[in-house]
Amino acid sequence: MSGILAGKRILVTGVLTESSIAFQAAKVAQNEGAEIILTGFGRLSLVERIAKRLPKPAPVIELDVSNQEQLDGLADKVREHLGEGVALDGIVHSIAFGPQGAFNFLEATWEDVSTAVQVSAYSYKSLAMALLPLMPAGSSIVGLTFDAQIAWPKYDWMGVAKAALESTNRYLARDLGPKGIRCNLVSAGPLKSMAAKSIPGFEELADVWNHRAPIGWDLSDPEPAGRGVVGLLSDFFPRTTGEIVHVDGGVHMMGA
Repeated sequence: MSGILAGKRILVTGVLTESSIAFQAAKVAQNEGAEIILTGFGRLSLVERIAKRLPKPAPVIELDVSNQEQLDGLADKVREHLGEGVALDGIVHSIAFGPQGAFNFLEATWEDVSTAVQVSAYSYKSLAMALLPLMPAGSSIVGLTFDAQIAWPKYDWMGVAKAALESTNRYLARDLGPKGIRCNLVSAGPLKSMAAKSIPGFEELADVWNHRAPIGWDLSDPEPAGRGVVGLLSDFFPRTTGEIVHVDGGVHMMGA
């Protein structure tokens, strides 16, 4: 099959519904020639159902990124699907979670904050290290962020967790660069996804995009962000690492 990911094998986390960026990234990646493996947490039967809606059904591996035992066994589970000695060419990290308390900046407990940071930021490094034995030079790791340059209304400690993710990306790019592995993030605007439903005041946050995206923004269309992920997974950015590519309709450049 032809395409910019022809012959590549990609692991995609975070697929839960067809409205997720992870699903669109997996779909576009398959259309561009990649072989896809998915991971799921909690509702595996739901992820397996959604996986069947991809252009080609994809296997699903259970993964809780806060469970070190599962991380330690992840490479072996991926090998079961790829075959012994077959490399993994890319990872999509589309994992974020904050307890409800994390969305109240002044009242949040350390338990709330530490959970948000562990799952949303530290797991980026954890996932990379778990799969590093399978990744050759030329591989690419791509994560999803929500622009952490400013303090968004209602986002609170999740915004701090995203800032930690963006910093983690730079340090990971520094340390994996000598191995020939690129690490980049896609910063998307708000989308009406399953994750959005857990954010109090999401509509107020999203309304910024209705007024300030110079090229426009569709809250119900995750495909542009998915395409951005696939572009960074491809070989078209061979010396781009430690970067954040904004796929947000241009809101990030508009200032206060």
